[in-house]
Amino acid sequence: MLESAVFFIEFHKYRGKRVFLHKGRTFQRAADNMNLSEQQLAQFRSDGYLVIKKLVPKRQCEAMLDVTQQQLKTAAEPVEYETELGYPGAPASFDAPGGKTIRRLRAAYQRDACFRHWAEDPDQVARLQQLLGEAVCLTLAHHNCVMTKHPHFGTATGWHRDIRYWSYSRPELVVVWLALGPENAQTGGLRFIPGSHRQDIAPHQLDALDFLRPDVADNFPLFAAGRQVELEQGDVVFFHSKLFHAAGRNDGDMVKTSVAFAYRGVSNLPLPGSRSAAAGEVDLSK
Repeated sequence: MLESAVFFIEFHKYRGKRVFLHKGRTFQRAADNMNLSEQQLAQFRSDGYLVIKKLVPKRQCEAMLDVTQQQLKTAAEPVEYETELGYPGAPASFDAPGGKTIRRLRAAYQRDACFRHWAEDPDQVARLQQLLGEAVCLTLAHHNCVMTKHPHFGTATGWHRDIRYWSYSRPELVVVWLALGPENAQTGGLRFIPGSHRQDIAPHQLDALDFLRPDVADNFPLFAAGRQVELEQGDVVFFHSKLFHAAGRNDGDMVKTSVAFAYRGVSNLPLPGSRSAAAGEVDLSK
């Protein structure tokens, strides 16, 4: 079990806004962003994802971005390289051009207090409780990372569901994706197939790695329904673990940086002996 982290966080009221102090930094959060509306909850149930614009203040995003850039420079372990992942277009070896391109900084929660603070944000936890219908836990086995898609060497990801390698009593988790900069078609931003978390997919529609096969006619309507999501710094996407999503190459000129965490309801336990059960969790129900 991970050591408990101790944070000195104070909450105050200031001109109608919630203000929190954290490690010498002051951030503000609009009071009306705390809870999801019935319309937002209905949209999530229908589409499988929900975008909230400008949810995280610029100063808080910049603090996370600063830490990310520093740790990219030193390749602070643990990391995942494009070469290791081996998606189409990735460098063939560590010695090839772009061979040391980092795709993600793993273990974001353990890396720095700025990431832990975001993962445990009380308003965020309240929204997740609404989406999952019960108290929640943060899983440290899945996502728990900073995604860093680099220009030229940041590869595309095919249509897939995150739950494919996750092992829980129910395939119902929520991923929270925070954009620390622009995300769009040019930078290799997220695309979703709305409602695909509610669809039954036959085995022949998937390849050996559980990506939707591009050569199967039954998948063509799914591909046609895909939507590009455009995000700016501070925008947050909540999406269902069964939702099909994809992302293109980064053809821009800056590293696309995102923070991703996954959460489960307290009754949705990881299966014993699985990777989902092996890396520990953070109980956010207290």
